[in-house]
Amino acid sequence: MTETSTATATAGSHPFLEAVGSRVLVFDGAMGTRLYDKGVFINKSFDEVNLTRPDLVQLVHEEYVRAGADVLETNTFSANRAKLTPHGLADRLRDINVAGARLARAAAAAGNGGRPVFVAGAVGPLGLKIEPWGPTSREEARALFAEQIAALVEGGVDLVCLETFADLNEMGEAIKAAREVAPGLPVVAQMTIDEDGCGLYGTPPEVFAARMDAWGADVIGVNCSVGPAPMLRAVERMAQVTRRPLSAQPNAGLPRVVEGRTLYLCSPEYMGSYARKFIQMGARIVGGCCGTTPEHIRQIVGGARMLKTFLNDEPSGVQVALPATPAAPAEEVAPVPFAERSRLAGKLARGEKVLLVELTPPRGAEAQAVIKKARQAHEGGADAINIPDGPRASARMSALATAVCIQNAVGIEAVLHYCCRDRNLLGMQGDLLGAYALGVKNLIIITGDPPKLGDYPDATAVFDVDSIGLTGVVSRLNHGRDLGNNALGQPTGFVLGVGANPGAIDLEREHRRFHWKVDAGAEYAVTQPVFDVDALKAFIGRIRAEGKTIPVVAGIWPLISLRNAEFMKNEVPGVVVPDAVVARMARAQERGKDEAMAEGVQIAREIVEQIKDEVAGLQVSAPLGRISMALEVAGAMR
Repeated sequence: MTETSTATATAGSHPFLEAVGSRVLVFDGAMGTRLYDKGVFINKSFDEVNLTRPDLVQLVHEEYVRAGADVLETNTFSANRAKLTPHGLADRLRDINVAGARLARAAAAAGNGGRPVFVAGAVGPLGLKIEPWGPTSREEARALFAEQIAALVEGGVDLVCLETFADLNEMGEAIKAAREVAPGLPVVAQMTIDEDGCGLYGTPPEVFAARMDAWGADVIGVNCSVGPAPMLRAVERMAQVTRRPLSAQPNAGLPRVVEGRTLYLCSPEYMGSYARKFIQMGARIVGGCCGTTPEHIRQIVGGARMLKTFLNDEPSGVQVALPATPAAPAEEVAPVPFAERSRLAGKLARGEKVLLVELTPPRGAEAQAVIKKARQAHEGGADAINIPDGPRASARMSALATAVCIQNAVGIEAVLHYCCRDRNLLGMQGDLLGAYALGVKNLIIITGDPPKLGDYPDATAVFDVDSIGLTGVVSRLNHGRDLGNNALGQPTGFVLGVGANPGAIDLEREHRRFHWKVDAGAEYAVTQPVFDVDALKAFIGRIRAEGKTIPVVAGIWPLISLRNAEFMKNEVPGVVVPDAVVARMARAQERGKDEAMAEGVQIAREIVEQIKDEVAGLQVSAPLGRISMALEVAGAMR
């Protein structure tokens, strides 16, 4: 077995671990659904109830003690700074957690009849995307967990229970925080799973169990999201890779809406029967999550007592032979060398200037017009056609379909913009694997414009991850691993590009995000349309000084009218058009339409002349599909 952390509590060194080592312990059931049943509205912070209705929280705890629970979890699942802030409660974080611990302690003392009842400090996920899936760094996440755990320790908890985690990376930071803040307390670590038994990011139970074992969690388990049957299968798989005590706390089935009410329909007797099956599979902690009541816990206690639950005895039923060491996750494979992934990557690798021409997907299902323009760009010397994904949240042919049509009909490579707005993580992964199978190799990962900017302002956005997180996903695919760290067979060979905005209003934030994109695996960047040369040069100079050098391709937009200049200045997110540029277009517009268009080309050529030695190439837009304008501007690069 992997050597455990020196901070791991050893069996017998803490009363809770001594108890786990000698018998099965029963955790309590749901707190949130019980508070809801007692009149707490779902738009309120359930954690704040520790301060506003402490009598209600203690009453729920006491109900579980009377039902026979050995462990009470504090009402602090969402009492971290990230989740309390939207409720205006960040400054009450310490008070809420301390109160939660003391209420559970009081209930344990009041109703145990001489039976020891432990208090577990409940810690849930932050509700943030941490690297590599999002902009929150591991260090920031660990500090947020540490702040909450410190308050729980102050309140007097016996152990820390990390529960309902979907992201294994986040669980790792939570375990580290618990070890740093409370090195003497046991840690129970529980992932949440889907119906297939894997984590919500697709991580198999064998993988997350082995990883949590190596990180030094004292008890490893699963909770929430599913009912007893799929959770049992996950526990069986976990038992194959670890000798840590296992825990299982299922929901009372999946929630169903019955006559307008959301109900959990697993009966207490059914939960009790599954408690026996969990124990037979090797679980040493059983309990309940969403929808479970004191009566469910009473039946679980009864189910546990029907078995011989001492480790020195042989429990009836199925026995699992445990291997001596946990199965290690499969190794990542070496990615395809960058220069070999596409013709565009080859030119970037050799330091040759590249030319991308941007064409917007068509409004309808007919692609011949955009194919004709792509052919003109190819004949004019373009290296690739850059295809935005739902620009300004407009409804168009999919960028992927447009890319495939152009590549197949013209023979020029496409650069596919791929945004995070419209698809969840699983859909994104499926799309990207499909894109690679169809021959699309060049990507630019973007977060995407909010739907309210576009044609359908009432459409909903997904945003499971932002561009930083999706960059990490694609980088993982390039190393032969999927979202759940499962082997793909052959790795993908995407050329991984990202966006950059040298003219961002919050330039410090833009630099931080650029750093995180590079750290997540970005291999080149394409800027927003450049109208401020000094801003671009300062941006490039700074990233070079900070050691974040990747090829930067400058976005260039030849303006076609004063109206176009004003639109770009005022209505296109992330684009900065200086007043001097708008003034030049205004003077040209007074002389006529053709003069304004010629002035737009001239401004773009002047920008190219000033930046061509600083950048790896150009991405030139073709306003209204005018390929000749884009090629005329690109001529200034030579």
